[in-house]
Amino acid sequence: MMKRVMVVTGVGLLVVVVAFIAIRRPGRAALVGAGMAAHNLCSATFVAGLDPDATLQELVRPVIGEPLGRFVHYRIDRADQSVETTFLGVFHAHAHFTPGYGCRMVFADTPPAPAPRALLPAEVSDGFAPAGPVMSTDPSLNTALDHVFDEHPGEPIKDVKAVVIVKNGHVIAERYAPGFGVNTPLLSYSVAKSFTNALLGVLVRQGRLRVDQPVGAPEWQRTGDSRAHITIEDLLRMRSGLDIEESDSGFDPVGRMEFLHDDMAGYAAQQPLRVPIGSEWDYTSGNTLIIDRLMGQTVGGGAKGMRDFAEEELLEPAHLSNLTMEFDGSGVFFGSSYVYAPARTYARFGELYLHDGVAPNGQRILPEGWVAWSRRSTLGTPYGAGFWTNDGPSRVAAWRVAHGFPKDGFFASGFLGQRIYIVPSEQLVVVRFGYSRPPDFGIEDDVALIAAAIHATHGQVKDVATQR
Repeated sequence: MMKRVMVVTGVGLLVVVVAFIAIRRPGRAALVGAGMAAHNLCSATFVAGLDPDATLQELVRPVIGEPLGRFVHYRIDRADQSVETTFLGVFHAHAHFTPGYGCRMVFADTPPAPAPRALLPAEVSDGFAPAGPVMSTDPSLNTALDHVFDEHPGEPIKDVKAVVIVKNGHVIAERYAPGFGVNTPLLSYSVAKSFTNALLGVLVRQGRLRVDQPVGAPEWQRTGDSRAHITIEDLLRMRSGLDIEESDSGFDPVGRMEFLHDDMAGYAAQQPLRVPIGSEWDYTSGNTLIIDRLMGQTVGGGAKGMRDFAEEELLEPAHLSNLTMEFDGSGVFFGSSYVYAPARTYARFGELYLHDGVAPNGQRILPEGWVAWSRRSTLGTPYGAGFWTNDGPSRVAAWRVAHGFPKDGFFASGFLGQRIYIVPSEQLVVVRFGYSRPPDFGIEDDVALIAAAIHATHGQVKDVATQR
């Protein structure tokens, strides 16, 4: 009888294991891990000029998790400007750098990369900041900065790399981790979604796209396909209804989209509806990539065309220098996750939204009212259209407001605590970038820093009209 029980138990366990492999496909998740490692190591090394060993320890292995992260290894070919990784000794990935376009995954049939190009030169001298870091002399502000950077035993690691505080159009305080400085490009993760918002805003201002128009994805053209009714706004506000789960587990569709496919938007657009369009908020980078493909088709010219468009219409007039936009193998802007820029450049981007989309020279880049529309709550969530927001009834937003981050505030946010906070009523921008761990990725310290910056500069708000 005992032998029969053991046999049945063994068979049951085998069925569970087979089912897990069939459904979850751990080998595919391992390939995602190898791909993430290759891409991030490539960009950190060749775009940001950072030490790859430090990047492996601080950014790659913690995302994969222990103990599996220990089984990621890499080889850098500096002559070819590429990185190869292995995960668990079996799963391999390859990423290649192209000057001016950053890194992208390389597969057997990946098309050739665009010709190398130079980035926009260093920012103009317009009084925004001096050459070196700006040190605050305010004790309360310095204490708040200490709290942002300080690590505490037994608490989640914050690993903050850069903070820049801008008041009335000038940097009033900044701080950097060892090895990082005013010119170090920093990984955006989902802060890039706010750049997608900006590029879309330009196309809307030009009359080339409308937020209420159907996306018209080729994958949705079959008669009776409900996805044909998805609009650009549905995608930007994360209410498309598409079944593109993003869990950062390696098993989710977004992980496969980002690290196993050249045509990311095509993969995302193939996914079915999970719920009716507009009925539910569900954050996923797949939505953003579909918008990025549409923008690329509208501009034309592949990766070069999109980069040319971005430089002429956004980066140059807004003084966003030394900024790298990365692209997938099909030439579509990886606008859900991969922009690299110095902290001051991210701060200048925040300044653009602080001033309703008007550049320092007075040129209107975004449509009038675009910023207010972008920060408006979607379905009562703390998310607008490419930005997180204090607008709306959510408890999370209410907590931020109660702790000193004003109601009109909104922010761009990335996976590991990359954030651009914008407070129009205080003419304040706070940039904070790091590799922070869950559950809150250091946001409580950030809110305290915002409150401290407001207190330290109380009564110093200038009229917006006098600054542009």
